[in-house]
Amino acid sequence: MSKSRSMGVKLKVGEASGNTMTAVGALSSINGVQVSADAVDLTALDNESGYREKEPGFKDPGEVTVSGFFDNEDAGQQKMYSLLESGDVVPVEIEFPPKQAGAKWNFNAGVSAFSTSFELEDGVAFEATFLVSGKPTLTFATPSA
Repeated sequence: MSKSRSMGVKLKVGEASGNTMTAVGALSSINGVQVSADAVDLTALDNESGYREKEPGFKDPGEVTVSGFFDNEDAGQQKMYSLLESGDVVPVEIEFPPKQAGAKWNFNAGVSAFSTSFELEDGVAFEATFLVSGKPTLTFATPSA
């Protein structure tokens, strides 16, 4: 059993071309990939059970939102804002905590929102939203012997 706290999770953002991944710093929250499937209603007019018959349809990979403390020197935060401006879709990776080494989400996404907020008794905060494009991949950790 390798249950663990979230401490140590990393979010990395790639390039439109190339293999360079940049870690996003000062994160306090990652709302991970949320895959859902549309419902296709297959209930026929001659149905006598009184219950709808359904099956899963197209899957929607949804959005990933991240938030943290704004750091104008952080290359990952700068990259997310530039992706909002460019509209590029790039590789993104969420690495699970070290205790679950090897587990990660990989997906392609573009940034659809980036905001900052200021509260009297808090640090300067930011939030960004990734629109996941296509099929995300969840890799499970390899159990240790």
